[in-house]
Amino acid sequence: MRWTGPDGFEADDDVTRVDVDVVHGFLSTSYWAAGISRDVVERSIAGSLNLGVYAADGALVAYARMVTDRTTFAWLADVFVLESHRGHGLGKFVVSTFLEHPELKGIRRFMLATADAHELYRAYGFTEEEPGRLMTIRRDASELYGRQ
Repeated sequence: MRWTGPDGFEADDDVTRVDVDVVHGFLSTSYWAAGISRDVVERSIAGSLNLGVYAADGALVAYARMVTDRTTFAWLADVFVLESHRGHGLGKFVVSTFLEHPELKGIRRFMLATADAHELYRAYGFTEEEPGRLMTIRRDASELYGRQ
């Protein structure tokens, strides 16, 4: 499915359009997945609902994926906009498009983790969970993937 965004950008959930090299290139240097291998990125894309944002020339310039059962739960992950394309509202475009995605209607709980984009997500209704409820097992990306 395709959506028209700001300044002529287009969002598309067609997994075959996702440029794995661009996604891997960004994620492998991100604070949350530093050193991640291309194989792991490929498998994460294959197991998720993906949203790529494309410039007029078809180049992938922003990306996110939703880890979901498409019924009750969805985890928004790996959201990024390439630095060269920031300032066009593409982060907002990604979040709003995913929250209105037809395959995610009726989702009871959307979740995400962020170190630096709280205000973006708050604008869409995300709140910080009350302490004592959410539990995680956290493994350091550099220990899992090493540095490449």
